[in-house]
Amino acid sequence: MQALKHFYYKLGPKIWGQYGFVDAFNESKDWYAESYLAIDQGPIVVMIENHRTGLLWKLFMSSPEIQVGLKKLGFESPYLKK
Repeated sequence: MQALKHFYYKLGPKIWGQYGFVDAFNESKDWYAESYLAIDQGPIVVMIENHRTGLLWKLFMSSPEIQVGLKKLGFESPYLKK
């Protein structure tokens, strides 16, 4: 969230516009794309929601196949059902 706030409040219109974040930028070179890549916008919304509520992580971890696979691989997590 700290990076997201930096991008939005400090870089503002250089990287944020009508459709969300621009396709790419290099702050150290002072270069900012003027285009947007639609496929990048969807994951941004999903990541923000997952950070906010954990919804995607909870859905992922509720899958029986994921539970079995992670156990077989030796993963440990409070989200793994005993």
